[in-house]
Amino acid sequence: MDRLQSALALYAEAMGYTYAAALRAAATIGVADHLRGRPRTAAELATATGTDPDALRRVLRLLAARDIVRESDGRFALTDKGAALRSDAPVSARAGILMFTDTMFWTMSHRIARTVRFDRPTFADVFGGTLDDYFEGAADVEALYYEGMETVSAAEHLILARRGVFPTTGTVVDVGGGRGGFLLTVLREHPGLRGVLLDRVEVVGRHRLDEPDVAGRWKAVPGNFLCEVPPADVHVLKRILHNWDDERSLRILANCRRAMPSHGRVLVIDAIVPEGNTPHQSKQMDFMMLAARTGQERTVAELAPLFGAAGLRLDQVVGTASVMSIAVGVPA
Repeated sequence: MDRLQSALALYAEAMGYTYAAALRAAATIGVADHLRGRPRTAAELATATGTDPDALRRVLRLLAARDIVRESDGRFALTDKGAALRSDAPVSARAGILMFTDTMFWTMSHRIARTVRFDRPTFADVFGGTLDDYFEGAADVEALYYEGMETVSAAEHLILARRGVFPTTGTVVDVGGGRGGFLLTVLREHPGLRGVLLDRVEVVGRHRLDEPDVAGRWKAVPGNFLCEVPPADVHVLKRILHNWDDERSLRILANCRRAMPSHGRVLVIDAIVPEGNTPHQSKQMDFMMLAARTGQERTVAELAPLFGAAGLRLDQVVGTASVMSIAVGVPA
């Protein structure tokens, strides 16, 4: 590639954010909900969404370039790829899109040059307070943020629960398991297991485990996994370690090791970063963690020493059909 072509290619890369912005706009105004049933013109969609028809047409034209919608004879239709943009889709991506493109991530990412100069700004440096402060007085933003996290995770639950890493009997603790969506899936897929949901008191108080088909096989326990975790045959850390630095990740793993029997195992479920130049969503997620939080997505080589320091041995890493992998740790 000559110098001119290199420059042109990099200009195209620099404008990549426009696709995410267009996707956010479509999710915000709910345009996909008006595309169920039949294709519509930009004018029809604008009337339905209370937007300007020419402006909306230009947004949709950009999304068509990424196969989110398809334009034909002046009408737009959702593609198979774009189907999850509908709020009533079996697994809707709408809340997750709004979460990933929230001002928090956009603003912190824009300041990444400060971060790589060893002047890593904290959330409070940029927004003037903690994440809780950010949500204070904006209950709708907070609800959407946590709904987004839940829907992103929900798309993975069944894939992970069926991956063959759970025993047929025993007790599973979902450490920091939120409202229990993943634990509920695990219990349904493995009827011989019992489950414990561990999270902050205000979180487990809103659990969703009270379903007839798993009745009597679970309990919700408030607690702080940085201090201790309940005993179990299997400890699940789904999207937990990536939130924390090495010191606190080690503390969490060590707490699991102390609470497991000799046959126990810990399942670290995160977007494990592949080595080399392979494109992988984990690398984008790691960039977001670098920008906005204190954690990181890790490679196998970065996970293994943490396991070892906690008295565990990284036994295997199981890939899945999602971005997530399962690192299985056993007593060393």
